Amino acid sequence: MLLGSFPSTTFVKNLWKDSGGQAFTNGDHSQPTAFFWIHLLLAVTSFVLGVAVGAVGVRGLRATRREPAAG
Repeated sequence: MLLGSFPSTTFVKNLWKDSGGQAFTNGDHSQPTAFFWIHLLLAVTSFVLGVAVGAVGVRGLRATRREPAAG
């Protein structure tokens, strides 16, 4: 289920590396910019939504495999 969230965690690692120099002021990791906060929010939101959709999908798959109740 967490496999679908893999791109979000990779994105956060790349954001922290800041190879483009946009995420932190003067490369100082103690001074994040608005670019960093917005993109971190996007990555976290993507991760949470991915886990939620995956959980719903797993529940749906498990529900289709159950035998119908006798009655």
